[in-house]
Amino acid sequence: MKYTDYYAALGVERGASADEIKKAYRRLAQKYHPDVSKEPGAEARFKEVAEAYQTLKDAEKRAAYDALGSRPQGEEFRPPPDWASRHGGSGFEQTSFDDVDFADLFSRFGARGARGAMPGQDFEVPVEISIEDAFRGTMLSLSLSMPEYDGNGQMRRVPQTVKARIGAGAVDGQRLRLPGKGGKGFQGGRDGDLYLDISLKPHALYRATGHDLYLDLPLTPSEAALGASLEIPTLAGPVNLKIPAGTSSGRKLRLSGRGLPMPRGGAGDLFAVAQIVVPATLSDRERESYQRLAEGSDFEPRRHFRGEAA
Repeated sequence: MKYTDYYAALGVERGASADEIKKAYRRLAQKYHPDVSKEPGAEARFKEVAEAYQTLKDAEKRAAYDALGSRPQGEEFRPPPDWASRHGGSGFEQTSFDDVDFADLFSRFGARGARGAMPGQDFEVPVEISIEDAFRGTMLSLSLSMPEYDGNGQMRRVPQTVKARIGAGAVDGQRLRLPGKGGKGFQGGRDGDLYLDISLKPHALYRATGHDLYLDLPLTPSEAALGASLEIPTLAGPVNLKIPAGTSSGRKLRLSGRGLPMPRGGAGDLFAVAQIVVPATLSDRERESYQRLAEGSDFEPRRHFRGEAA
């Protein structure tokens, strides 16, 4: 068989932690997933990344893979004579490796139970949803190419449509498990699971951190200095927010419970982040007003430059 460097496929070192391997997989799967990627060869690259992750995410499979040693990519080799007995268990003692594909070897590794039974592969899919969908919940219809064993126990991919309900309050980085929706098992083996790795699309107004939302709030100098009552957009509709007099740029004004809903009730908060904005151009009247203000004010925001108290 030909050697496949799974670590190189994911772009990680051989000593990478399980978390580093997972992060690398999610990043590459998001980049090369055939449903979203426009890059040439994306489907082949995605399969390579998924194959590598299926082995390296499993501690037992990874240990068996590491025991094969490191070789140049594509080099012909045979596992050591005692490799099957040390790592494969009863499913491998009689295995001949002459015509075994590298990916098939590790898809069969660790199979237990009824004679010849093989569990279906788990499968991970990156999905993007809008912040509005995260707020209200949504139903996704995913057109996937799922791993499945044929009648000879060889892996193939079969088109499949999967519907998935994402409840209100999904957050960036959440992982949703759909039991039995992954690859089909072989000869009585259980079906694999499908995992949805959820990310939130960039939004024109809001940024999400967990269940909290952040909104940049532009203020005129007079609104910031004198205070104001403003209408603020939220995902549930506009609300009024009181701007305290003397609000500085960067101040976070909290709207309690106006963020994303939480699974066990309640919701995160919405923070309006004050941003003081000045006109790019001034009319003659505005210029005169600002000039009078400057001449009549002793406010000095840079006193600390001279070591003076503000």
